[in-house]
Amino acid sequence: MNYRQLGRTGLSVSEVSLGTWAFGSPSIYGSVDSSDAHRAIRGALDAGINFFDTAPLYGTKEADGIAEQVLGAGLGADRDQVTIATKFGRYHSRVHTNELFDGETVTWSVEQSLQRLGTDWLDVLFFHSPTHPDKIKDDVWTALDKLKSSGKVRFIGLSCGFIQDTADMTKSWADTGRIDVAQIAYSLTYREWEPIIKHLGEKGIGIVARESLANGFLAGVFTKDIVFPAGSLNSRYSREEIVERVRLADAYKEILVRGEIKSLAAAAMRWVIDNPHISTVLSGSRKLAEILDCATASTAAPYSAAELDAARQLHTKDFSPA
Repeated sequence: MNYRQLGRTGLSVSEVSLGTWAFGSPSIYGSVDSSDAHRAIRGALDAGINFFDTAPLYGTKEADGIAEQVLGAGLGADRDQVTIATKFGRYHSRVHTNELFDGETVTWSVEQSLQRLGTDWLDVLFFHSPTHPDKIKDDVWTALDKLKSSGKVRFIGLSCGFIQDTADMTKSWADTGRIDVAQIAYSLTYREWEPIIKHLGEKGIGIVARESLANGFLAGVFTKDIVFPAGSLNSRYSREEIVERVRLADAYKEILVRGEIKSLAAAAMRWVIDNPHISTVLSGSRKLAEILDCATASTAAPYSAAELDAARQLHTKDFSPA
């Protein structure tokens, strides 16, 4: 595993990291046995992965933060060897609104996350995908300053929402030093944020790429005839879009799977890592074999200019992220 600086934070993070949504949201991803989840987390550690992303929302209608609990238990005494990022502002337990970006909420949320993770501090605390600047209450910044002063939070980040609503806010927060890290959807099939990724990278913002396997379409396992379970993230796509996405994935596989890059998933991760402004790319798998496959992207040779150009020729439009 190779490592990069997470922007100006000074934290050294693995180029491939692990997102934990699938460990805590059975209604979307299916149930995960805790022993299997712990095995995946321990295997990721053994592979050199040292950045783990989670959130209170990664749970059920009955309980927030299931993924946080699973992650904390899986890391155990090795917590101080890794970087943990979690989020605030979106919950199952406070159903009257799904965007609570105010001082009282962030203070409460951090305490809950610390307990579930079994830790005294959070390395990165992300705003969890606000939909509009108007959702941010002024008192949140004072509360965040207090949390940083107390040592409970080290760095502040923004998990970005839709570009048309939050691009200007993201750039403004980066330019004024309000955030140190940004988490952005970025993949072979979704590149809309590329100019902003460049802007943030040049400002010293650490960038965490998410959804880089395009909800599984870039894992190379879907066929054009696949039927997704009702309620799953991919069930909203029409048959025509599914066929289009699968055909594009197959075309990328022809170009980018080669040598030590033995799968489309690893190829998709390597392509993201080839962007010098990316600090780390999240694998969201719950299966250890798939996590390890993604991890091989870090030590694979970068793509050549000719390979990158061939992949660029295939990109004629952006497919929406989750």
